[in-house]
Amino acid sequence: MPDKAMPDKAVILINLGTPDTPDAKGVRAFLKAFLSDRRVVEVPRLLWLFILYCIILPFRSPKVAKKYLPLWAAGDSPLRLFSEQLRDQVQEQLDDEARVCLAMTYGRPGISDVLDELRADGVNAFCFIPLFPQYSATTTAAAMDIVGRYFQRQRDIPAWNWVRNYHDDDYYIAALAAQVRSHWASHGRHEKLLMSFHGIPKRNILLGDPYQRHCEVTAQRLADELSLSENEWVLTYQSRLGKAEWLQPYTDKTVEQLARDGCKSLDVIAPSFAVDCLETLEELDTEAAEIFYEHGGESFSYIPCLNASQDHASLLALLARKNLQVF
Repeated sequence: MPDKAMPDKAVILINLGTPDTPDAKGVRAFLKAFLSDRRVVEVPRLLWLFILYCIILPFRSPKVAKKYLPLWAAGDSPLRLFSEQLRDQVQEQLDDEARVCLAMTYGRPGISDVLDELRADGVNAFCFIPLFPQYSATTTAAAMDIVGRYFQRQRDIPAWNWVRNYHDDDYYIAALAAQVRSHWASHGRHEKLLMSFHGIPKRNILLGDPYQRHCEVTAQRLADELSLSENEWVLTYQSRLGKAEWLQPYTDKTVEQLARDGCKSLDVIAPSFAVDCLETLEELDTEAAEIFYEHGGESFSYIPCLNASQDHASLLALLARKNLQVF
């Protein structure tokens, strides 16, 4: 029998990226690419380059590498491993409707490299799905900048579209709720559910970024889906960098205050992260837990991201099919 023809359509799942190695050199290379992006840091250029090259890269890289090292037990970073597993699950669902590939905004595999390979294989229609449920210029737009620059260099531009955001998609909310319920069934339900979203500078919101609004919609819809009362859940923001004001309330400060106020048990979920990574496994499951226990908390439970779950793959396959229909 002849070999099965390769689909001429492709779905590209885009995640932020990860260092190639859990050492200072690998982290430095990743941070250099990530923090040099004008979408990510909107500080006067010369000032920021001085801060980046003279302070952040030489001093922060070794510190971050120490946090990555214990997460590298499976031979690669959790973000890449979970993202690859998710890609495979989505491919299984789409079968021969389209090829499913993974690309990173920063690091390997790069968006341009993936596009080069697919174009060489005859793919002529693309659906891009940035794995950022809530739109932000710092994440989704940064990825689309690379796609746009790639096509600027092409004479024969293929058909393409992209999923801008899915923060209020019914299937996304249902998948999050199912993840929480499954965790509760296995580990018990705690007093409060803290929903920790990745933070961005408050100035970005004042300039028109819709990210905060998207996070608030996701949190409220998830709370409604779980039938939580107002005093049973809280929304926070994590991972701030520098001295500028970021979106509040801050996750670490809130976890501390909840424990001080007498909250004895806490569940934590990170709805803005498609897969687990340094910011969830180390910053939440480790650091936030330590803060909670140090200030009087008695039971802390981190609820994993959707990762390569069947519900997550089904959601992304559905989003892909909606967009592939136009080709």
